[in-house]
Amino acid sequence: MIHDILAPGLRVVFCGINPGKSSAHTGFHFAHPGNRFWKVIHQAGFTDQQLRPEDERHLLDTRCGITMLVERPTVQATEVGLHELRSGGRELVKKIEDYQPAALAVLGKQAFEQAFSVRGANWGKQNMTIGVTQVWVLPNPSGLNRATLDKLVEAYRELDEALVTRGL
Repeated sequence: MIHDILAPGLRVVFCGINPGKSSAHTGFHFAHPGNRFWKVIHQAGFTDQQLRPEDERHLLDTRCGITMLVERPTVQATEVGLHELRSGGRELVKKIEDYQPAALAVLGKQAFEQAFSVRGANWGKQNMTIGVTQVWVLPNPSGLNRATLDKLVEAYRELDEALVTRGL
């Protein structure tokens, strides 16, 4: 079982699509060795040092959290059904309404569009909010995503800098 890492007063909650088999096996988010999440958030400025999946609770020290749209583990996120994403989107809204972080970063455009019944979303900050929470769409750091590490870091850094500009 993989647990959310959530608390009141967070700068950002990163929302993955669903756990991969490595995460399901270890119980830690973004645990697959090919996943670039931990490297990306460090290089983008969210953490002072690169955390390992087993250090995930230390994210709270940096006022970051993690959740997921769907709890069911799969080998690839493409195995997650539309009904699961829609249901997960509704649950995600409830979580975000409860915790009200400054930003929610959904990691994957197609998952975001399906979960929130949105078409043609752009990368970055969205026009929607959940309460006071800004919604962002960032590229998924999975090793299956062809985006380069530099492009991932650039996208995540844009969010970090937007939060710093807001004094967060």
